[in-house]
Amino acid sequence: MMHPLGLLGGTFDCFHAGHLALVERGLVECEVLEIWLTSDALAQLKDSRTCSWNERTSDLLDSIGKAAAQRVSLHTLEDEDGPAPIHELATAILCTPETRAGCARINSMRAANDLPDLAVIEVEHVLAADGEPISSSRIRAGEIDREGLAWIPESARTGRIVLTPAVEAELKDPFGQLIPGPEDDPSVAMSQVLAQIEFETGPLIAVGDVTVLALQELDHPADIALIDGRTKRQPWESADAIDASVYDKVLRCQSPAGSLTPSLLEACAQALTAWMDDGSSYLIEVDGEEDLAPLFLHPLAPMGAVVLYGQPGKGVVVRRTNEDAKQRCRRLLSGFASIE
Repeated sequence: MMHPLGLLGGTFDCFHAGHLALVERGLVECEVLEIWLTSDALAQLKDSRTCSWNERTSDLLDSIGKAAAQRVSLHTLEDEDGPAPIHELATAILCTPETRAGCARINSMRAANDLPDLAVIEVEHVLAADGEPISSSRIRAGEIDREGLAWIPESARTGRIVLTPAVEAELKDPFGQLIPGPEDDPSVAMSQVLAQIEFETGPLIAVGDVTVLALQELDHPADIALIDGRTKRQPWESADAIDASVYDKVLRCQSPAGSLTPSLLEACAQALTAWMDDGSSYLIEVDGEEDLAPLFLHPLAPMGAVVLYGQPGKGVVVRRTNEDAKQRCRRLLSGFASIE
């Protein structure tokens, strides 16, 4: 027999397969489901990158479909328990294993209010491809997508992949916003970039010797910098002016021109993981070329990261890491040819 009314609460940011499983189970067990989404004020305290209440509710409704939406009502959750301790019509509450204790506390409060216990419907986590639970925090950290899939194709993890003509054609246009500036004075465009990203919270990632040096000369070194000692595929004398001492650590890797390697992937992953752990800055010296590195950096980076690279003769390209950037990079990486 179905419960007349069930309660479900949470932030529901980056609405994912685990969230969908909760809602679907709720609609199997309950005729009507009240979903209480954390208020913007509370959600921002947990993570400033959390989307607004309106965005989260819209995302939820789009994901569950029109038929399910007719049996759901959406509300704002202003505290940890919401209306559950005093709700007179609700007969059930949904939870995941780690929130079950909260349901027991709510039922104790209901008993004190002379209300019957809510039936606790526990829903197991949906696991990502790596066997770990899908979560909004993992999605924001850039680890997985909303279905729990990795952003880096297996072919790129296990061997060298090579640029194909089809992918190369797609890379001709700037991948991001072009900030114009004179080629002989990169500081002009870079100063505009720094003003634009002043309040960004993600790591600043610079790809290319000219870009890395321009940031250093403006006393704003990148959090993660990739260099290869070249510009326009030719040795660059000014590369010696790049000061490795401004970074916490230096990594070295190999990635031949026109290709991407597990060596480069490992270096990028190590640097980004360290930045997310403790804010460490890294200089990555690439033996070969680093110009294709953004195709690894966006999939690996947390949401909100800023990736910069130079566009010879035009200026600096700025691209913020978001799901669109990650999806595009994954698609392009899948178009590379594998080297046996």
